[in-house]
Amino acid sequence: MASQTIEHTGSRSAFVTEFMHALSEKNPGETEFLQAVEECIVSLEPVLDRNPVYRDNGIIDRMVEPDRILQFRVSWMDDAGEVHVNRGYRVQFNNAIGPYKGGLRFHPSVNQSILKFLGFEQVFKNSLTTLPIGGGKGGSDFDPRGRSDAEVMRFCSSFMSELFRFIGPDTDVPAGDIGVGGREIGYLFGQYRKLTNSFTGVLTGRGVNWGGSLIRPEATGFGSVYFAAEMLHEQGKSMEAMDCLVSGSGNVAQYTTEKVLDLGGRVLTMSDSTGYIHDPEGIDREKLAWVMDLKNTRRGRIAEYVDAFPGSTYSDHDLTAGSSPLWNIPAQVAFPSATQNEIDARAAQTLVDNGILAVSEGANMPTTPEGQAIFIGSGVLYGPGKAANAGGVAVSALEMAQSSQRVYSSRDEVDDRLRDIMKRIHKVSLDAAAAYDVPGNYLHGANIAGFTKVADAMVDQGVI
Repeated sequence: MASQTIEHTGSRSAFVTEFMHALSEKNPGETEFLQAVEECIVSLEPVLDRNPVYRDNGIIDRMVEPDRILQFRVSWMDDAGEVHVNRGYRVQFNNAIGPYKGGLRFHPSVNQSILKFLGFEQVFKNSLTTLPIGGGKGGSDFDPRGRSDAEVMRFCSSFMSELFRFIGPDTDVPAGDIGVGGREIGYLFGQYRKLTNSFTGVLTGRGVNWGGSLIRPEATGFGSVYFAAEMLHEQGKSMEAMDCLVSGSGNVAQYTTEKVLDLGGRVLTMSDSTGYIHDPEGIDREKLAWVMDLKNTRRGRIAEYVDAFPGSTYSDHDLTAGSSPLWNIPAQVAFPSATQNEIDARAAQTLVDNGILAVSEGANMPTTPEGQAIFIGSGVLYGPGKAANAGGVAVSALEMAQSSQRVYSSRDEVDDRLRDIMKRIHKVSLDAAAAYDVPGNYLHGANIAGFTKVADAMVDQGVI
């Protein structure tokens, strides 16, 4: 057995304290990245003790340094003829088990720290899928909201004119993320195809009629629900008749809601950046279709929901006390599907006090370390994002395989493979947790299982 028991998130050993101090000095001000690393490091000390080859090969020190960070200027012209300049990034973090894989995010909040945190998380997440893909992330501080299709196209063309030199089907395969949906992927792929005179699987999330995969838009949301269902099944429960809280109203939240309905649960909430709606009767398929039209076609605000469906309420996010009051609503399962650090300690404790059974993260790192400690210490089934939301990148990898082979898989075939992958992620996380004396701790189990596969590959390939 392990030489020591892993402590819950929130505790720091001397090793973790010393490591994080040194990393903070090398990466000042990169709070999101440092948070992501610490979340992993607290799980890995006993792994290093049991496997001294990892220390001998400097695996941890190498793994927290990206292979490379690309930053470039993106100049573009709006419809009025005014020139704008944004920053573009690609963080190629680790390709020990396969080509870099991870989304592109277009949002004003994008900076190097956020992309390093997302890229670091992606290394572990992609490893957990059991598919041969490494980790990376990229994007820009460009905001597509309120921009015309022509403006978005011009920006994407300029962005890809810089990025295309550094990506390829066997090198780095980006996908979508916040602010990068089917429209943006289409424009990016079109420019890549023009610049390289090739039609390859260099981007995933493409249209089905030009090389994309069915279920790819749904995959992250579907996968987080499948993971929650597996956690509940382990305890002899199911999603049937469970009241659920979903944050966000974009791609992940929409398809999380759809799959909850498929499995017999009831979704009470959705949100956007301004506020949230609470529908005590539940968001059924008709209401969900309305939300999808609102967000995907009309690009409206979630506040409009209450005008269409009497009996529901809308509230602004009051963040003066911390997280959104959305998390104050009693329910059995929570699906944070909006953004990082949306559940703090106060919100986590409120969820626990209201009887939450399971939390399955559709977003990346949506729970603060203090919130994680409360969930784990209270016995809540807590599915961290690197495990619970890995369905999106898993189906992206399946799309890569389809593109390479020039084959097509049906909707049912892809959905079945997605569910099988989420079951495997659940199992390897549980098995790793049990092997290191923290049975049932999905956070530590996912960190350990994701790390060891990449670490072993790095050892095999030498110090490079």
